[in-house]
Amino acid sequence: MEFENIDVQVYSGYKVNERPIAFKLRDREYKVITIVDRWYEGSLGAHEPVMDYFKVRADDDREYILRYNNLFNAWAVMIK
Repeated sequence: MEFENIDVQVYSGYKVNERPIAFKLRDREYKVITIVDRWYEGSLGAHEPVMDYFKVRADDDREYILRYNNLFNAWAVMIK
């Protein structure tokens, strides 16, 4: 899988960066309509940073996989 770094607007509730609400990909902004799925990967060890994944449906009616890297506080989208 390849990922491209993106800017993401997030909802922060009980934790920071709880879920994405919009993202900007290649000069276009997309609103997240729904979160289809969500999963986690990694551990607390430095060799496996914690990653949060969100499969979202955007306002263009397409699905995207967004990844949040907790170690670097960075978001990316999966490029097919």
